[in-house]
Amino acid sequence: MSLTNKTMRQAVMTAPGQIEINEVPVPVVSGDQVLVDIAYIGVCGSDIHVYLGKHPYTPYPVVQGHEVSGKIVAVGDAVTKVKIGDRVTIEPQVACGTCYPCKHGMYNICNNLKVMGFQTTGTASDYFAVSEHHIVKLPDDMDFRFGAMIEPLSVGVRAVKKAGNMKDKQVLVIGAGPIGNLVAQTAKALGASKVMISDVNKLRLEKALASGIDVAVNVKDEKLSEAIDREFGADRRADVIFDCAGVQQAISSAVSVARKGSDIVVVAVYEGVPQVDMAYINECEIRIIGTARYNFDDFKTAISLVEEGKIQLGELITDEFEIPDYLKAYQKIEKTPETTMKVLVHVHAS
Repeated sequence: MSLTNKTMRQAVMTAPGQIEINEVPVPVVSGDQVLVDIAYIGVCGSDIHVYLGKHPYTPYPVVQGHEVSGKIVAVGDAVTKVKIGDRVTIEPQVACGTCYPCKHGMYNICNNLKVMGFQTTGTASDYFAVSEHHIVKLPDDMDFRFGAMIEPLSVGVRAVKKAGNMKDKQVLVIGAGPIGNLVAQTAKALGASKVMISDVNKLRLEKALASGIDVAVNVKDEKLSEAIDREFGADRRADVIFDCAGVQQAISSAVSVARKGSDIVVVAVYEGVPQVDMAYINECEIRIIGTARYNFDDFKTAISLVEEGKIQLGELITDEFEIPDYLKAYQKIEKTPETTMKVLVHVHAS
């Protein structure tokens, strides 16, 4: 079917809390570009920051959408790596390629980085044109819903890799939202002997256990330190702690329960500037490690873990909306976080 001179739906966030569905031309691809027929788009915490007007680096209007799956339906004449019919996801980081981080294999922290859906156009439309260099092929039999979750899983993969070899490690994850859950699952999949996750949200903790995470602790009902002593041993405690909550109490708890000589990986994005007891960090030789987004190897690892059955993505999905109801997806997350995990927007059946 020719898409020349056709129009498509595009969800545009015109201001905080406002999304319009507009009719725009279907892009015409050329050169190394491919046209992706979008199947599913995931909504994440960073998207919600934009929706609430709290993202400092995103201007309006903006087309969001960076967690995505779809099928290639057209290719430019210089495309060599993919073909029409391939099922794909998109690596949404647009790096300059010339700064120091880019030249040293750290393009995910490019000095001039733009991310689709934030500083440049995202995928929230029926079709999306992008260079093939951003394309990551999915297995032919992968559920498109899961394909749209490879991006957040890649965040978890990178975070766990930053902590080093997980073999036989005891791991604590603070925050059981979608990213926390995926970090915990990844740590387990990559060799951790025991993984504990903590939160105050009952649904999220239930989802964690259903996803195969060993221990889920509701810190409204039990002190985190007591759960650590019981599950990990009062002397050894956790070898690695992942902060996936991004609030003052989370980093304070992480530091207070950390074993001397252990690592804290900060995965969450903080809205404010938290206070950290640096004297205690110094005295106990605790390492605080930052992690940002992912690279292509992380995408490939994420896909492999799903293919091998080591990651359970279906348990995380609580809601699906159609593209005309894009705004309702954001409202669901904002208004009922206690009953919401992963929210997907369905675009095309593909």
